[in-house]
Amino acid sequence: MTERCGTLNGLRDKEVINTENGSRMGYVCDVEVDLAAGKLTAILVPGEGGGFFSKPRDIRIPWEKIVRIGEDTVLVSCLSLTEGN
Repeated sequence: MTERCGTLNGLRDKEVINTENGSRMGYVCDVEVDLAAGKLTAILVPGEGGGFFSKPRDIRIPWEKIVRIGEDTVLVSCLSLTEGN
């Protein structure tokens, strides 16, 4: 990945698109950070559904699955992702 994102807030405004099937996964809602290493390890997008008393589980996309970060979108290459993985 050669492009860089300036801020975490800038990443949050980007739509995530899966290049494997062209699906629009949603917008980055959070990130996962390894504090010991000082690195981003994953981005999170909201999952589907959720129960009456629970919110939907986020979909975790490992940093290694990110193909490119553009001005408006984040392209990821994921054959299968499960909520909360």
